Amino acid sequence: MIAFGGYILFVLASGYYLITTLQWYSYKPKRVLLNHTKPIWNIIYFVAPFVAYMIAEHKFGVGYIASILYAVALYFWFKGLDKPLVWTGRIKRFATMLIIFALLLYFAAECKFVLAPFILAWIASFIVEKILFAGFKAKAKTKIQNMKDMQVIGITASYGKTSIKNFLAHILEGSFRVYATPRSVNTLGGVIKDINDDLPNDTQIYIVEMGARVIGDISEITTFVNPHYAVVGKIGPAHIEYFKTLENISATKLEILESNRLREAWIHKSANAVANDTIHIFNVDEQSVISTLDSTSFEVDGVEYEAPILGDFHAINLTAAIKVAMHLGLSSETIQKRLSTLKATPHRLQRIDAGGKVILDDSFNGNIDGMMASFALASTHKGRKVVITPGLVEVDDELNIEVAKRANEVFDVVIVTGSLNEVIFEKYIDRSKLLKLTNKADMQNMLIEHTKAGDLILFANDAPSFI
Repeated sequence: MIAFGGYILFVLASGYYLITTLQWYSYKPKRVLLNHTKPIWNIIYFVAPFVAYMIAEHKFGVGYIASILYAVALYFWFKGLDKPLVWTGRIKRFATMLIIFALLLYFAAECKFVLAPFILAWIASFIVEKILFAGFKAKAKTKIQNMKDMQVIGITASYGKTSIKNFLAHILEGSFRVYATPRSVNTLGGVIKDINDDLPNDTQIYIVEMGARVIGDISEITTFVNPHYAVVGKIGPAHIEYFKTLENISATKLEILESNRLREAWIHKSANAVANDTIHIFNVDEQSVISTLDSTSFEVDGVEYEAPILGDFHAINLTAAIKVAMHLGLSSETIQKRLSTLKATPHRLQRIDAGGKVILDDSFNGNIDGMMASFALASTHKGRKVVITPGLVEVDDELNIEVAKRANEVFDVVIVTGSLNEVIFEKYIDRSKLLKLTNKADMQNMLIEHTKAGDLILFANDAPSFI
């Protein structure tokens, strides 16, 4: 019989690694296996330790040594993560089942296959979560059906959906009781939890952000909340590795039009939708857009607006919000008044002045259009310019080559984080400008050493360490 101590330690350690990676990739085993941006981690922190444990235990009887070494390695791996496991209810239920199955198999079945507890816990967890999800979904459906006077606005896009949501909520708050899905909550499960836990019963307008990784995701959310109004912002190659083509991305985003109570929809021209009495195609007059390090101004239907928001790409997002607000009865004067108090969405070209330096926090912006706009904005700064970025994620190399070339033109110092696009940056950025940051814990010291008062520092896309 295998030694209990080494067995239970290996089960818990391997379970911790596997469920952490599953949480990163929305509990989809296929994505962990085929789309992990650091597949070597699966070898180093799972396959190799498993082989080492099996050999140590069954050939030499010292599996506990392999388990201890594995646990130590995982500890240092965990310490280096900037996105560690979050102990949600789902994770706690899984951990409980993992321990129960491990004990049952060891004492009752004398099972020698150390992955069996994880497999059984995963199957049981899958069933339990399906049952719980069905109950939560029914509860949320009943709640929104009983809120008969509430109007729902659905928002999706490849880029900017969170910003459109926040901008529209701010504009409407002075005239309606508005509630919007928080942060970047945009999956069906997230929307259901938000409705059950936080949606106020007296809400007049509920703004729902909708995200997608596969065809059908938007349809799933749309048929659940059935928005009265829909907005589709800019379409581009975000998550292209999942959708394969821009046509698939557009088709997925346009699933928002499937709502059975849709009254009006505003669709950016990049989605290639067909206009009719309900569907309105919108765009921005690029000649009217003026973007500085203090504000962005632009025109909508011949009326000039200005907002203390940075980045000319936000003209699209603001235009979408203004179109909806005007349809809901707000005047251009009221809208401009609300825009004057608008605050940047956190981590999306958010300006921070500190220590004599201008910091542009664009760490949540991971698309090519937004990154190029942030580079253009940074280029207007008179002093030295520094960019800290991992490049783009889940896109073709061609786009990262474009990013690297433009960064080389604009910035005096380019700090590349992580190894994902390191080779591309090394090829297209002058060696005298390029610095590498392998550990984010060292960022503060690097900035102290390589920046000074008067510099502009742009944080462009902050991919977590597992990317």
